[in-house]
Amino acid sequence: AGRVLTAAAAVSAPLDLCAAGQAMCVGFNRHVYGRLFLQTMVPKALKKLHQHPGLFSKQALLKARDLRSFDDAFTAPVHGYGDVGTYWREASAKPLLQSADIPLLLLNAQNDPFVPATSLPEQRDVSRSVELWQPTHGGHVGFADGPASLSCGFEWLMGMPNAVGAWLLEHLTTSGDAKGI
Repeated sequence: AGRVLTAAAAVSAPLDLCAAGQAMCVGFNRHVYGRLFLQTMVPKALKKLHQHPGLFSKQALLKARDLRSFDDAFTAPVHGYGDVGTYWREASAKPLLQSADIPLLLLNAQNDPFVPATSLPEQRDVSRSVELWQPTHGGHVGFADGPASLSCGFEWLMGMPNAVGAWLLEHLTTSGDAKGI
């Protein structure tokens, strides 16, 4: 059987779920983003429980006040993990990056509020197949390529997506399969 992927790119991905999960449960992230995420995710989880009674504890879900308790009540049990700590450790991609054997681009801004810079992989943490792009600025998927103005329209927003797309095309073409995009 052939490979499913010949190259891949991940943008602003939380590669260390423990670090990202903790970051989402403190300060501004907890009070603003966490609250907004829970407002959308809890109803979806309740819908899933209606479809599959007994899948997880409704009481625990309704008590969730941050993303850690949501992941403990919903995400971990639905995906077969005993608790949030086990889920965050075992589902994190960072420990697997040493064994990556296809071209892999990881783009993470050092000022991403959801992904702490201290949790980002360094070159020693990844295989030779992994390319790390870690610009100082960019936030969470906010990689604009210059100031917005009426004269330039929205082209400035496409700087980083175009760079990632070009990287993928280059690596898909060099691997002999350009139809994977």
